[in-house]
Amino acid sequence: MANFEETKAQIIDLVNKQVVPGVSFGFINSSQTNKYIYGDKEWCPQRKPLRGTELHDLASLTKIMGTIPLIIKLINEKKISLHDPIKKYLPDFSDERVELFHLLTHTSGIHGYIPDRDSLDSDQLIKALIKLPVTDTFNKKVVYTDTGLIFLGLVIEQIYQMPVQNAIMKYIVEPEGLKDATFEPDPENCVPTYEVNNQMLCGVPNDPKARQLGKRCGSAGMFASLDDVLKFAQDMLLPDKKFLYHNFTELNPGRSLGWDVKPDGFGHVLFHTGYTGHFIALDYQHQNAMVVLTNRVHPIEHNQIFLERRETILDSFLKESK
Repeated sequence: MANFEETKAQIIDLVNKQVVPGVSFGFINSSQTNKYIYGDKEWCPQRKPLRGTELHDLASLTKIMGTIPLIIKLINEKKISLHDPIKKYLPDFSDERVELFHLLTHTSGIHGYIPDRDSLDSDQLIKALIKLPVTDTFNKKVVYTDTGLIFLGLVIEQIYQMPVQNAIMKYIVEPEGLKDATFEPDPENCVPTYEVNNQMLCGVPNDPKARQLGKRCGSAGMFASLDDVLKFAQDMLLPDKKFLYHNFTELNPGRSLGWDVKPDGFGHVLFHTGYTGHFIALDYQHQNAMVVLTNRVHPIEHNQIFLERRETILDSFLKESK
């Protein structure tokens, strides 16, 4: 049985080398879960220790913990189909070729610049996104974007007739028993990220589009504790979940529905990151998982060293996951 001692040491070294202020992380090995809390919650405006119960700004982990599971639930219930064109739900979208499948695998080719994006309100931003063109990478290249997940959130909105974040809370978070996960956190219990307009973001999404779109954002905006993310990861290791997150080997780099597929030699490892300093790895071959939550953007947003270390930590987990 894997004990992940080397991987654990590498994660703790992120704090020792001051790559991140603190880290809340854990490993799931069959039915056993081990969690660890190390370092500080924040350095600015003053140093405070990490307790391990704090809520983290999950950033893009919102995609795979909320929006993607809800889309898959709708597919399973035959309310939507994987190969439905987006135009079926968003008639103002221009291209009839783009399907839900392309949004889920980041192969839609939707790409473009929105002038004055940060000054637009929610409705204006959604109208601008829906007008974006489809480029010649359509169905040929995996290009990771938030746009596809925002579109999926709008599809969910059409089906449930409520904002996507409300639907995620009602149909995913509450039934899954994620006790702390929320889109409306108490800032007192949150790990801060970085400064915007001379104000440290705490309990407010770091993602500008999540701040603009509010409850209509399916790409970011969820806050959750380490316990929540570990429970989600444990549920994701169940055999029926593996079937749902099929490995589309024809795509390069490999993708499943919403997740990266990592080259472990078996195609059994799913991986996803969150911009603010998080990552989840699921090894279906050996029934192991790793969850790492940090605030790598605090107090300074740019942190390239963390991104390099993240790859090393993933490699170590894959070696020890046996």
